[in-house]
Amino acid sequence: MPFSHAQKGYVPTEENLEARKEFAESKFGIFLHWGIYSMFAQGEWYLNTGGLNRDEYAKAASGFYPANFDADAWVKAFKDAGAKYICFTTRHHDGFSMFDTKYSDYDIVDATPYGKDIVRELSEACKRHGIRLHFYYSHIDWTRDDYPAGRSGTRTGKDPKKADWPSYFAFMNNQLTELIQNYDPDAIWFDGVWDKNASFDWQLGEQYGMIHKLKPSCLIGNNHHKTPFPGEDFQMFERDLPGQNTAGYSEGQEVSQLPLETCQTMNGSWGYSVKDQNYKSTEYLIRYLVRAAGKGANLLLNIGPQPDGSIPAAALERLKGIGRWLEQNGESVYGTTAGDVPERPWGVTTQKGNKQYVHILSLSDASLFLPISRKIARATVFGTDKKVDFRQSKEGVLLNLGEVPDSVDYIVELTMK
Repeated sequence: MPFSHAQKGYVPTEENLEARKEFAESKFGIFLHWGIYSMFAQGEWYLNTGGLNRDEYAKAASGFYPANFDADAWVKAFKDAGAKYICFTTRHHDGFSMFDTKYSDYDIVDATPYGKDIVRELSEACKRHGIRLHFYYSHIDWTRDDYPAGRSGTRTGKDPKKADWPSYFAFMNNQLTELIQNYDPDAIWFDGVWDKNASFDWQLGEQYGMIHKLKPSCLIGNNHHKTPFPGEDFQMFERDLPGQNTAGYSEGQEVSQLPLETCQTMNGSWGYSVKDQNYKSTEYLIRYLVRAAGKGANLLLNIGPQPDGSIPAAALERLKGIGRWLEQNGESVYGTTAGDVPERPWGVTTQKGNKQYVHILSLSDASLFLPISRKIARATVFGTDKKVDFRQSKEGVLLNLGEVPDSVDYIVELTMK
């Protein structure tokens, strides 16, 4: 049976369940794809898509000196945007480690003139500012000979005769142990299982068990595009909201009862791409965040920092806009679950306690019918004392707004009896 090797009999600890709860209530995180691939400004897959030789590609490390990297400035900008956690690429498919590892010299400290531990600085800044930190970690490697090549990274000059899964598996586990013991992450975000067919044994059970033993509260998620396996603590969806498959990654993936997360790009790329300035508007991103919350999911919004360590100006501008909106409206997002009314063309609903928040994102009428059976005591425009007239019947409730909504998100707060 495919993936039967996941962590069998996994029972999450109380610490883990509490961490899941906090994660589910966070609703907004920042994804950071940053490594020596940013030097090429062609995205994080350039070693593969460009058909480059791994040894020539690795020479970029000798010129990697992100003089403008400021961990505190990064974290403050993300916190001001309303984000509750950060997910950082500690090691992507190109095999370059952004932390000081004793199991390879191909890392930020040993292979670059910069010589500083990026993950260390980011970890310490997150603790200072009260932001949780998740670590992206690739299951695949386009540069190490001992990784048995799969569908990608086949043109980089690796020697297939030197493939040695036990060696590579031990290397990964050694690095994961370093990451957990030395930097104390709140979650591990895996990627790469899709590189091989379903019969390949990634030994996830052993790996997940090791992580949970090292830190029981550490959450594990895996971007394998399948329904979660035993041992995983949250479910992720790439470029799609739960239950959707517009990007083609979620076919057959059922929505589980685990905490949910959608990862999405701010422009079109994960890693920095000089030619990709097609940034989504602030309004679009706010609405996407709200739609994710309406499905009970977090939004993990990606930014690709520039080679010098700067956050692109277009990304900062959008972060400020999201932050201003959340400062006023965050109560209707943070700590909520999906509301009584599933997603509709006009928008979504969220709920918390005896409150239901009706997020009207696109409506051409001055009234809205909601198939809600629970009794409503009061309806107001969120953040104001302005009452919204309503009529309730056994079929639901009709809201008479008195105007056609024209804001980014027109929120009606319902107080339930």
